[in-house]
Amino acid sequence: MGYTLGQKLIKSHLVSGDMTPGSEVGIRIDQTLTQDATGTMAYLEFEAMGVERVRTELSVAYIDHNTLQTGFENADDHRFIQTVCKKHGIRFSRPGNGICHQVHLERFGIPGKTLIGSDSHTPTGGGIGMLAIGAGGLDVAVAMGGGTYYITMPKMVRVNLTGKLSPWVAAKDIILEVLRIMSVKGGVGKIIEYGGEGVKTLSVPERATITNMGAELGATTSVFPSDEITRAFLKAQGREQDWVELLPDSDAVYDEVIEIDLSSLAPMAAMPHSPDNVKSVTEIGPIKVDQVCIGSCTNSSLLDMLKVAAILKGKTVHPDVSLSIAPGSKQVLTMLAQDGALADMIAAGARILESACGPCIGMGQSPNSKGISLRTFNRNFEGRSGTADAGIYLVSPEVAAASALTGVLTDPRTLGEAPQVTLPEAFLINDNMVELPASPEEAKNVEVVRGPNIKEFPVTQALPESIEAKAVLKVGDNITTDHIMPAGAKILPYRSNIPYLSKFCFGQVDPEFSERCKAEGKGIIIGGANYGQGSSREHAALVPLYLGVKAVITKSFARIHQANLINAGILPFTFADEADYDKISLGDELRLPDVRACIAQGKPVVLENATKQECYPLAYSFSQRQTEMLLAGGLLNYTRENAN
Repeated sequence: MGYTLGQKLIKSHLVSGDMTPGSEVGIRIDQTLTQDATGTMAYLEFEAMGVERVRTELSVAYIDHNTLQTGFENADDHRFIQTVCKKHGIRFSRPGNGICHQVHLERFGIPGKTLIGSDSHTPTGGGIGMLAIGAGGLDVAVAMGGGTYYITMPKMVRVNLTGKLSPWVAAKDIILEVLRIMSVKGGVGKIIEYGGEGVKTLSVPERATITNMGAELGATTSVFPSDEITRAFLKAQGREQDWVELLPDSDAVYDEVIEIDLSSLAPMAAMPHSPDNVKSVTEIGPIKVDQVCIGSCTNSSLLDMLKVAAILKGKTVHPDVSLSIAPGSKQVLTMLAQDGALADMIAAGARILESACGPCIGMGQSPNSKGISLRTFNRNFEGRSGTADAGIYLVSPEVAAASALTGVLTDPRTLGEAPQVTLPEAFLINDNMVELPASPEEAKNVEVVRGPNIKEFPVTQALPESIEAKAVLKVGDNITTDHIMPAGAKILPYRSNIPYLSKFCFGQVDPEFSERCKAEGKGIIIGGANYGQGSSREHAALVPLYLGVKAVITKSFARIHQANLINAGILPFTFADEADYDKISLGDELRLPDVRACIAQGKPVVLENATKQECYPLAYSFSQRQTEMLLAGGLLNYTRENAN
């Protein structure tokens, strides 16, 4: 029996474990990336490990999230990251150089290599045949120090693409169709692998759009083969030497196969407030649009931008619509300017934003109250835009540009002939905004600069014998990391200040949560299904840790968040019987008796409800390594203990 592409990539980097789905495997990491909203904490963690220089083949720090500087905080974080990079052997992508995933795809991604990043959309790299996985900052810090990265061995899903996209139908519509089929939790514990004759019709930027938004499936990662199309892209980037062919074996066996005929797809949209709430644009109808935002790591490539410029050329944005466009990288922005396409966008009335995440992470461009905003982004969670009652629709650049002109949600097929846009044979190469680190000798004299907003990693303690605490919060299904630890322009500047950040924890869900936790000193959170979906932000675990949360008990977890809870030393359990979820109320006195001995010995864990005089059996499946981490009080303690 042959190997799938995902299995080949894992096998070639396997350090420990066996490749049986559900068991833990350790893999060697070739590359890492961080961004500034998660990077400061990741580098504080790296410093705490005492490693002088990164041990990966390549590590890059990007400044792309917290670029709105309304105070000193973001600028201080950038300076901290810049000096850490110089001292410890990390490349530094300066503000303005672009969005981490777009730049990494252009300049650093290599087929066949492993990449983990402190951003959930790191699987973008799967568009060129990388095993690229989003992770918490502490996992990235360990990998930078030469440590192994551990995942649960995923199942393999093949999405078999046949046919060819019709004019005006885009790669975004392919991943929206996959989300419609699989849902936001359908990819948990799986690698999504794209194959079939239809793959040959998709360029690397189109493939990257699909793998990028695979994060919304909850998948471990998504991956395309590395073929002649990949080779042409790398050649155009002046990196043909990085190309290797990577294909699955012809007799590979998959756990699941999904068939999609590209020629049958139509322009689609994900409606509020979930990326899997998908319908065709014609089904939804011509709803009035207030705002259109084009960009993000999903749809900010040169290919996307040239299509948008061609649609807007010689026309004017509808007077009721605010259109903003953020090219994904300095390379894209410069080439648009040289081509004249940027002038076409500006002439049409577009507001040009810097090459950064911007509105996608809630950093500006919040829509009007009760506004309808079409976005080429990857998430439309309630309140993520910065406007609590806005309706956010996720669409392709083609739908976005067409609707910006008409003022209503528009099927672009009604506009006539689609513009013909092709990728250049050579991209403009200028890496002058990527700073190289100091040499090991020079690094000894580099001072790491810390601003007053940068606070230390929260203190973690070994797991106690038993836990007694109240249910300080009870939430429903599909709680996202945006619910737990919101983003946005008002909060993101404090990502390096956990004590201050704690004021906003679960603020959208329960404004009293933070003060309740501080009054209690400890607590247990009760959650529904797919708890912790969305971003990889470890702050959604670190802030509850700071607030005294000892355990989170749910119907089910999203992969990255569960790993982040374990890294933080917070116990993640699920109900053995989901019906027990309904029996617990906010404020109930709960107890986990002998929990340390139980997990150390792999024995059943029971949750006692002293208020209701009831007991509920819990389920868990920790590897030996995860068990030792939880006993030690988290990954940092565990790493220190093992280093000593």
